[in-house]
Order: sequence, then C-alpha cells, then structure tokens
Amino acid sequence: MKSLVLLCCLALSAFTAQAAELKVGDPAPDFTLHGSDGNTYTLADYKGKQAVVIAWFPKAFTSGCTIECKSLAQNGDQIRKYDVAYFMASVDPLKENIGFAESTGADFPLLSDPSKEVAEAYGVLQMGVFARRETFYIGVDGTILKIDREVQPGTSAQDMVASLQELGVALAKQ
Repeated sequence: MKSLVLLCCLALSAFTAQAAELKVGDPAPDFTLHGSDGNTYTLADYKGKQAVVIAWFPKAFTSGCTIECKSLAQNGDQIRKYDVAYFMASVDPLKENIGFAESTGADFPLLSDPSKEVAEAYGVLQMGVFARRETFYIGVDGTILKIDREVQPGTSAQDMVASLQELGVALAKQ
C-alpha cells in the first residue's frame, strides 16, 4: 500500500512539474538544432542581435503541417521585412524534414529535434511522440514575447507578420 501511495505521489509530482508551462517574459530555452538547409542553429547566437520565431509543428508530410509550411514559404517576403530569424521545428528526423522542406518549397530552415529534449523544454511535447502546433516569439534579449497556442495553418504567415508588427519587432535593414 505504501509503495502505491509513493508511486501516485511521484506520478503527481512529475505531472505538476510538466504542467509548468513557459509564459511571456520567461527566458526562452536555448537550443542547438540541425536545419533542413544543412546548417546548425543555436538560439544563443541570436541573442542581442535578432528576434527569433519558432513555429513547432506535429509531423512532416501531414495535411495541417503542409498547409502551414506552404503558407510561410509563399509569404516569406512579408516575414523577412522584419529583423527576425524564423523556423519551423518538429521532432521528426532531419532526413524527413529535409524532404518535407523540399516538397513544400520552404525557403527557411526546418529544425529537427529527434531527441525531443528541446520540444520538452518548450513544453510542446505531446504524449512523448510529437510536438503541439505552437509558435514562440523570442525577443532580441532572449525572453519570450508571445506564445501562439492557437495557430491556424492556412493563415500562419499572415498571423506571424501581424504578431511581429504588434510586438514592435524592428524592420529589417534594407
């Protein structure tokens, strides 16, 4: 009986720790992830230099993710008007994200987190299997400016542009 109570307490404390979500004003968890373009990206490299947007997506080659990726690819010129580095990210293997980027015409990097450590740090890991569709806006100082937990794949690029404007992210230098 005591071991059952102990097991329940441990499970409850693990759930409570996991339930502590990131919020606006928190420092964004650092990451180093491989991109579909062959480069490696580290959040710390942008600190003090440029805002960052990370759009987490559940699974490459699925309907909603394809729509979201194409929205960002087809409207990238609008996003690049701002001084921002933007990425989509998933827990898919890099090889899968490379193929997905090619199939959708993505002109921005898709980041791969197959270890799922970064997805867990951002609180987007669902059932230990895939990432929830959430977009994180990170300021030049490395803090979270906004978390969009209600991403609409079809309008994700327009919504991203509106958020960048609303957050006062600087325009890119021409």
